[in-house]
Amino acid sequence: MTKLSVNINKIATLRNSRGGNIPDVVKAAVDVQEYGAQGVTVHPRPDERHIKYKDVHDIQRVIKTEFNIEGYPSPKFLELVKAVRPHQVTLVPDPPEAITSNSGWDTITHLTFLQDVIGELKEYGIRTSIFIDTNPDFIVNAAKTNTDRIELYTEPYATDYPKDRERAIAPFVEAANIANKAGLRINAGHDLSLENLKFFNERIPFLKEVSIGHALISDALYYGLERTISMYKDLLIKEK
Repeated sequence: MTKLSVNINKIATLRNSRGGNIPDVVKAAVDVQEYGAQGVTVHPRPDERHIKYKDVHDIQRVIKTEFNIEGYPSPKFLELVKAVRPHQVTLVPDPPEAITSNSGWDTITHLTFLQDVIGELKEYGIRTSIFIDTNPDFIVNAAKTNTDRIELYTEPYATDYPKDRERAIAPFVEAANIANKAGLRINAGHDLSLENLKFFNERIPFLKEVSIGHALISDALYYGLERTISMYKDLLIKEK
């Protein structure tokens, strides 16, 4: 079964829009774990417009499931993850003003930078993943960064899926095969949903984990968080 990591940023966005502590982000992380998700993902940004740096420390103290922290590897971010020591850090190339992640790393241009950052994180025993597009050259070069995993940026798949799902999935199948040959494990995330997740999971070989936030939290408004997590997990069962 492909593992499900639930990104709880949107719960923090709702809390921050009103002030106070409703909904309780730390309780949400615990609930996500208890409802069967195999991981919790957060993406603290420099302006703390959703997940706050304090949230990261508070969540780390109470969850037992896999903790995945996403972010641009600024000095402040690296200081945070070294203190928290999550199971996985997913490096994204977002500028501070980005609303959401919208591209993967150019692992050719930023090779030395990524090697240095990943080297630091490995000294702390943290598994690394880098957010990446399906460009074959970028994937081959990702292996040179010494990362453990890549996370395939799936917005293009989600956008094209309603038009032609075979065409939408093709570059991701190729990317997964290239990554596997290069010795990289494969995660995926961005705009995966109840509509498109099952097909993606069935067709992508070697897929270890998906990180899903916006669609899952939106669905939870209608179905409830526990039922929604169960619905997503059902789509991640690999056919034998």
